[in-house]
Amino acid sequence: MRAPEFWHDRTSPLGALLTPLAAVYRLASVLHNAVAQPRRASVPVVCIGNLVAGGAGKTTVALAVGAWLRAQGLAVHFLSRGYGGRLRGPVRVDPRTHTARDVGDEPLLLAELASTWVSRDRPAGAQAAADAGADVVVMDDGFQNPSLIKDVSLVVVDAGYGFGNRRLLPAGPLREPIAAGLKRAQALVLLDGKGQNVATLTGGGLPLLAGRTVPEAGSMRFSDRRVYPFAGIGRPRKFFDMLENMGCVVVGRRAFPDHHAFTPEEIMEICEIAAAADAVPVTTAKDAVRLMPEARPMVEVVRVRLEWRDEAALERVLRPVVHQAKSALSA
Repeated sequence: MRAPEFWHDRTSPLGALLTPLAAVYRLASVLHNAVAQPRRASVPVVCIGNLVAGGAGKTTVALAVGAWLRAQGLAVHFLSRGYGGRLRGPVRVDPRTHTARDVGDEPLLLAELASTWVSRDRPAGAQAAADAGADVVVMDDGFQNPSLIKDVSLVVVDAGYGFGNRRLLPAGPLREPIAAGLKRAQALVLLDGKGQNVATLTGGGLPLLAGRTVPEAGSMRFSDRRVYPFAGIGRPRKFFDMLENMGCVVVGRRAFPDHHAFTPEEIMEICEIAAAADAVPVTTAKDAVRLMPEARPMVEVVRVRLEWRDEAALERVLRPVVHQAKSALSA
């Protein structure tokens, strides 16, 4: 789905109109959490979540956290619900045989770095990972899922969007009240911030992990080139703006809803428009895994990575997890 425009407009009357439904949504969430019986995995669990519906950069953060934990000598396995995929799991993702229709798009990206599991039942997925040799499980999303106990939870906030109009679904993008969510988190990850008042986001009570998404070195080959970008992610405009900041000549653009399943006709139309403008059709890595195999050679992929502003701050937040995992290994 594409986030409604009024979700980031605090003056829109639609938000106020839908507030009674938001109260029903909140009550249902509270009741669900009240009857839940959380289970603990046999290895530490790090959850990368957010408070709003839609993309906030969780997968990019999960990859960066997973890479950091691997650098500490730990066997990292990722765990995802597999949004958009048909398999309920637990199933270990195999990029050679699984498609986005099987496991969703994010798990295919995560599997490029480390073993990745898809499971609607999060505790079962975490235990499958532990049984397969994981020292630590990194969850992509699932912050609001009460079934699995998390040892460390990082809440990701896209500075360009924040918390929208600060109303609960469906009156706004919030999955839960800000204060309630931040109370369960160990740190807040602020992506691509430029002088925001962090205290208004965290209440001053949470460690802040600031970072920015930057193009990978190989993607800089598109600088000064004519490109026609398309994207079906949470905030396509963020991708388009990044290309312009790289120095690309953006001749047009096309935005799709998040997790959009591209049709052959759409890709052919995009390639034809790009060719007519003497431009290269480009997209994100998340979109590329949803393309049909025969369409992938026709499109270039611009990959990004997360650059931490203060890696020592990340180390302080994750130190207990590293200690817990290494203590279990030496026991």
